[in-house]
Amino acid sequence: MTHATESEVAEAAKHLRSLNAGLNQVLFGKQELIDLVIAGVLARGHILLEGLPGLGKTELVKGLSKLLHLSTKRVQFTPDLLPGDITGNPVLQEVDERREFVFQPGPLFANIVLADEINRASPKTQSALLEAMQEQRVTVLGTTHQLPAPFFVLATQNPIELEGTYPLPEAQLDRFLFKLDVARNDIDTLQRIVSDRELGAEPQVDPVMTAETFTSLLELTRRIFLPEVVANYIARVVDATHPGQSAAAKGIRYGSSPRAALALASGAKARALMHERVNASFEDVKAIAPAVLRHRIVLDYNARVEGHTTGDIIADLLTEVPFQSNATPKVLGAGS
Repeated sequence: MTHATESEVAEAAKHLRSLNAGLNQVLFGKQELIDLVIAGVLARGHILLEGLPGLGKTELVKGLSKLLHLSTKRVQFTPDLLPGDITGNPVLQEVDERREFVFQPGPLFANIVLADEINRASPKTQSALLEAMQEQRVTVLGTTHQLPAPFFVLATQNPIELEGTYPLPEAQLDRFLFKLDVARNDIDTLQRIVSDRELGAEPQVDPVMTAETFTSLLELTRRIFLPEVVANYIARVVDATHPGQSAAAKGIRYGSSPRAALALASGAKARALMHERVNASFEDVKAIAPAVLRHRIVLDYNARVEGHTTGDIIADLLTEVPFQSNATPKVLGAGS
């Protein structure tokens, strides 16, 4: 596979700036969140957005689908939602003068699936997403159906302390590339919302690129160069999340899996492209590490009692694990 060139990266950056500007018209005052969402989709990953109701999580996802001109389906997760309601079901129909079951695709058959309030559905329904998120296909009554490409699940969830929510299974959490926290708005942002928005009115945005252009950006992201020393740094960061492997891990019961290492590599490449660089760097890994690791680390009882959070431990871990000493990433073309 040939590595990305400076001219390709520069051209891609123009499209990404337009996408960034469009999302900033949808969601005010959330630049860091928007940057991570763009990096997540460039890395072909699923994203989990967590925050209190009314902070714009759903509008962000809807705005992204409009700007990318991709097919979108929304599923409102509720306690009575069944797996077949999202994957689709066979329906008895008349075919060539005889009755037979014909598969009717569910809302999973779209480029972007908005799983709204995903933690309000039962664990059985949540687990129905596992195959789709990992293998981009669903199996119903022994028959496998391929999902459209590209395929992303962008899920929103309320904090688990709210009434009527179910914790997501660890296996499903691991399928999300990023888990992003959506914080409340500051006073200036609230004032802008009050001045520029009306209750019940959706932000109006137009597509900034074709589906074909977006697909080419996904391919270009894969071709961003990952230096060997950066890959080594990723491996050391993930290893340090396991008990006994670092001082910061003393409050961790279970560390991250190899899927976390792959997520760090993909996310670092995406961030490098967004910053118009042809190679991923240590800083790219460090910038996206909290979003990749926060839902892949399980704290032990003592750490929770003492008030430690995964965010605190990840920050300590990133401080403890150094960039490889006496080694400089090999750079293709322009600098970092």
